[in-house]
Amino acid sequence: MPLETKRLRLRALTPDDLEHLVALHGDREVMTFITGAGEPREVVETQSLPALLRRRTWAIFHMATGGFLGWASLRIQGDEAELGYRLVRAAWGQGYASEAVRAVVGLGFGELGLARIWGQTMAVNSGSRRVMEKAGMAYLRTFHLEWDDPLPGAEHGEVAYALTRADWRAG
Repeated sequence: MPLETKRLRLRALTPDDLEHLVALHGDREVMTFITGAGEPREVVETQSLPALLRRRTWAIFHMATGGFLGWASLRIQGDEAELGYRLVRAAWGQGYASEAVRAVVGLGFGELGLARIWGQTMAVNSGSRRVMEKAGMAYLRTFHLEWDDPLPGAEHGEVAYALTRADWRAG
């Protein structure tokens, strides 16, 4: 069943979305804080798409134009889920990510009955941090991971955010 917001329509991601993902994941700027480089088609086809299909992942479309804007996902583990999202550059800075994430979080706590939703990003990724904050998620901690080939900014660490169902209901 699709989710709808004021400006967006979210529906289950399918293998038919491959071309959308090739363009999205192939954009080096979109992937700056993830891999530092765009993903080649073969990686999207054999790794990224299958991984997203194993999660609850929604393709995000603009309600008025029907244009593909990105995806949002919940990687469910018991009564918790890790939030993920990625949007095309043309959709950045317009509130679409926050709108989509709020819809997915609402579904996670409502229909799916999750107790907690969390996410993480590089500390220097201010855009992603803002999306999680606008979705009601609270900063938990900064932590440092070991990387063989760290991305620029990795020295500042990763940040974790989370929201519980009780806090979501109270908000």
